[in-house]
Amino acid sequence: MAKKQSILGRIGQLVRANINAMLDNAEDPQKMLDQMIRDYTDNIREAEAAIATTIGNLRLAQEDYQTDVKSAQEWGQKALAASNKADEFRSEGNTADADKFDNLAKVALQKQMSAENDAKAAEPGIKAQEDVVERLKNGLAQMKNKLEELRTKRNQLVARQKSADAQSKVNEALGSIDIMDPTSEISRFEEKIRRQEAQVRGQQELQASSIDSQFEQLEDLGEQTEVEARLAALKHGAGKQAPKAVESQAGGDAQAGGKIDEDLTPEQLEALRKLEG
Repeated sequence: MAKKQSILGRIGQLVRANINAMLDNAEDPQKMLDQMIRDYTDNIREAEAAIATTIGNLRLAQEDYQTDVKSAQEWGQKALAASNKADEFRSEGNTADADKFDNLAKVALQKQMSAENDAKAAEPGIKAQEDVVERLKNGLAQMKNKLEELRTKRNQLVARQKSADAQSKVNEALGSIDIMDPTSEISRFEEKIRRQEAQVRGQQELQASSIDSQFEQLEDLGEQTEVEARLAALKHGAGKQAPKAVESQAGGDAQAGGKIDEDLTPEQLEALRKLEG
């Protein structure tokens, strides 16, 4: 009986377990649920074995009870038959045989009473065993429901965990969208082209500056050639015409003459003044 109570106690404890509260306090809910599923499965297996044993004992007690009841009925019938036979012999004046069958009837009645007492004594035990079996069956059914609840919660938890992991990966992917996004690659390529275009413009500006410098050199060379030509003319006796030509050009190119004076050194200016004087 102690074993039955122990099993009932464990079943009651498992059935009353607050799964949600246990999950809230668990460091690793999935691991705890897996362990609880294993524990419930083991306890259900033990409970089923205990219930099977209890039911077997109950069936034996019920069979013994029915045997006692049947035996009581049979002994009652035998007692009645013996009593009738005794009455028959007594009516015939056969007292000896009548007493003999009366004694047999008494023995049968004693057997009947003994069987009835055994049956009556077995009734409380049978009733108690029937109650235990009923409680065990109910507890077992509740444990199986609890086990299904555990499995459902475990599957939900695993599904939520997978969903959280997937969402985390999505968030990581979204966080790195600037690196992975093709438009960012296009932006970098566009920036590279802009830099190349700027470099080309810089080269063009350098080339343009070089061309301007070449034209300035040509202008300086033309002025030098003009100076050389005039100097040659002076040396060949065209000195009088040259000043007139110079004057005629000087009137129209005063600004140019000013620029030439600015370009001459002090020594050259002094030499020209002496020539003019």
